[in-house]
Amino acid sequence: MSDTRRSLDSRPALHWRILIVFAGTVLVWLFLYHGALLGRDYDRPTHVARAILTTVLVVPLVVAARRLLDRRPWTGLGLPSVRFGWRRLLLGMACWLIPAAVGFALCLGFGWVEIRLRTSVADALGVAALLVVLVFLYEALPEEIVFRGYLQHNLATRLPAWQAVLGQSVLFTLFGFLVGAAASLDRLLLFFVFALLLGGFRVATGDIWAGIGFHVAFQTVAQLFGDVGDVFDVTGSDVLGLVAMGAIPFAFGWTAMQRLHRNRLGWQARDPEPIG
Repeated sequence: MSDTRRSLDSRPALHWRILIVFAGTVLVWLFLYHGALLGRDYDRPTHVARAILTTVLVVPLVVAARRLLDRRPWTGLGLPSVRFGWRRLLLGMACWLIPAAVGFALCLGFGWVEIRLRTSVADALGVAALLVVLVFLYEALPEEIVFRGYLQHNLATRLPAWQAVLGQSVLFTLFGFLVGAAASLDRLLLFFVFALLLGGFRVATGDIWAGIGFHVAFQTVAQLFGDVGDVFDVTGSDVLGLVAMGAIPFAFGWTAMQRLHRNRLGWQARDPEPIG
């Protein structure tokens, strides 16, 4: 028996590897959001600290799990360097931003929503730029590495792609519930549908950069027009969230991604482990 074969045979069982990484991820978010270190009250410096610490803690967690539990190379996680991934990052952002812009125009044009700027345009742009960085560090990068990177890949080594997508979606929804981000039925549904969509992006492209881009665009705009950004007064925020930020960009974003990568999509395929 080869050394590689012995290494694979001596790994913890798949369900233990998934449980360890999932539990570690939940504990990180609980510690940073509910722990006494930073407190639960929101302010911008606390948001910055949480964002930085989340990436600092979660990325090494996944790296350690990949090396010590999976005993396989980083490449299986679907995160090639930015040099190769930036086009898909921008594609993922465009898949949300372009249809969302149409949704915003429809909501404003039909009078379903009213938006008023509380501050100057320069201040709003500054907040938007900061939120892009914070969303990348606090939500998009760590969540995509864990759920569409580590967990979906590991599930896909044993299950067809569609089952791996479904499995990580259930785990992502459970994660949202456990950390307090999905405490209502509509939020649970949002987490589940969002995870299905991003899991499909991974199947379509073969990596998680498009999902990171889509995640950054969605969360940045949602926070900018919500309480976190605190620069807009929005009347009809529920309609804006459902139509312009949810239904339209989710549906058209997936349609665009599916058409662009239709030759790659294989819902019955499994994800082989790289050697090295």
